[in-house]
Amino acid sequence: AHSFNFERQIFAANGYAVVNVNYRGSSGRGAKFSEAIHANWGVLEVDDVLAAADHVVAQGIADPHRLGIGGWSYGGVLTDYVIASDTRFKGAISGAGSANHISLYGHDQYTFLYDNEFGAPWENTELWIRYSYPFFKANRITTPTLFMGGQDDFNVPILGSEQMYQALKTLNVPTQLVVYPGQNHGLTKVAFLRDRTQRYLAWYDKYVKGTATSSR
Repeated sequence: AHSFNFERQIFAANGYAVVNVNYRGSSGRGAKFSEAIHANWGVLEVDDVLAAADHVVAQGIADPHRLGIGGWSYGGVLTDYVIASDTRFKGAISGAGSANHISLYGHDQYTFLYDNEFGAPWENTELWIRYSYPFFKANRITTPTLFMGGQDDFNVPILGSEQMYQALKTLNVPTQLVVYPGQNHGLTKVAFLRDRTQRYLAWYDKYVKGTATSSR
């Protein structure tokens, strides 16, 4: 959207070059663009994010040894896909995301979408496992990752973040899980919004910049 975004500005103000990628499957470029990832999550949109990273590195804007990635909602889902596909990112933040989508069938609000896009898990098991590869191939992940979400999120339940957090803990990859009580898909409490921003900066300062300048 062509509008002010606080998070982009706060990262830029703290010394980060910010790249927001309008990857395939998103909006603004017609129906075919939006439908490009139909029943094929975690492929084309990952290619688009990595192409953007390649571009800003080639332009001299980004340091290839100090790259971070993050997102919220499908941005969190996509973050999981990217770090399971490529190890170049030094730090990641996955907010309100998921990876083992089979476990969310009937638990989140997307059963109609799943039935019509992927078919039932018992009918298309291989497809469900394939597009849940960040969980089932979690041993490919080396990026320190912060997982976050609202305790009462019915859109993308916190279960999705809990599972990925536990997977990385089991694999001894640096990780942290932050659950905001009483919050849904979008945080609304000012104290939590401030806390999230502080944690964003602290995580990237530690793993991307290689410093620990913030208070957390």
